[in-house]
Amino acid sequence: MTAEEPVVIPQKRPLLAWVLLCALALVWGSSFILIKRSLGAFPPEQVGAGRLVFALLFFTPFLAKQSRQADIRVVVRHRWVALLASAIIGFVIPAFLFAEAGAHLNSSLAGALNSLSPLFTLILGAVFFGQILKIRQVAGILLGLLGSLLLVFFSATGSFQLNGYALLVVLATLCYGLNTNLIGRYLSHLPALVSTAWLFAFAGPIALLTLVPTDFFARVLDAHSSWSLWALVTLGVFGSGLMSIFFNRVMQLSSPLFAASVTYLIPIVALFWGVLDGETIYGVQFAGMGVCLVGIWLVNKS
Repeated sequence: MTAEEPVVIPQKRPLLAWVLLCALALVWGSSFILIKRSLGAFPPEQVGAGRLVFALLFFTPFLAKQSRQADIRVVVRHRWVALLASAIIGFVIPAFLFAEAGAHLNSSLAGALNSLSPLFTLILGAVFFGQILKIRQVAGILLGLLGSLLLVFFSATGSFQLNGYALLVVLATLCYGLNTNLIGRYLSHLPALVSTAWLFAFAGPIALLTLVPTDFFARVLDAHSSWSLWALVTLGVFGSGLMSIFFNRVMQLSSPLFAASVTYLIPIVALFWGVLDGETIYGVQFAGMGVCLVGIWLVNKS
């Protein structure tokens, strides 16, 4: 660079970042009520697999284009193990866990427990990926885990009682945390659209194989399942597909910390849908959600 050449500074567009962040919160926060609606016509295993198949259909045009690019084919061939592991851990397993839990839990509770994802990302990053934790982050993790215990043990009736289905959501967020670290270690050099599309190129066929022996396609054709079908399509195309691209775009427009703030908004949207749907929400659940969010704030505080 010569002295006469101006330095080009990437332009941040905070307004667009906020618009995309709100879209993320609205769609991801609505995922839990969409799961509940999908379960009206499809059993949990078909909901979990179906959303991945519809996400694959969304990414198919991108995959077709990328497959013709030699450099992308080389990257995929060298990173297929990481892509497969990330697809299974970050998409296949959580999709089935959330669907099964959604058949037995309030959607608002599932949304609150989903906020544990960044805490598990930090814990697993420190234990297995060599990340250094600060004291306030440790305090945030402990608070987040305390809040999750309130939600797990007081979620079913408002009194002390272990809710095993709530543990399925916790396990799903543990998978999310591990997957975030795997992507950061092995796939972060790939463009967001490339990595996301190829993750579903691995996850989608696995899900499709589980659907073939079932009556899923007969249920899709059943006119009585129309609302449930559209809920499932929305889950796949928007929740798993388009919003994955939006999330990466928000990070480019602002910062990873700003993008992570969607974690605070998702439980609010999920709670809103739960109230509209007539779900019973106990005071201890509000307390647990609040403790979790304070913990996440400590973890993300710059």
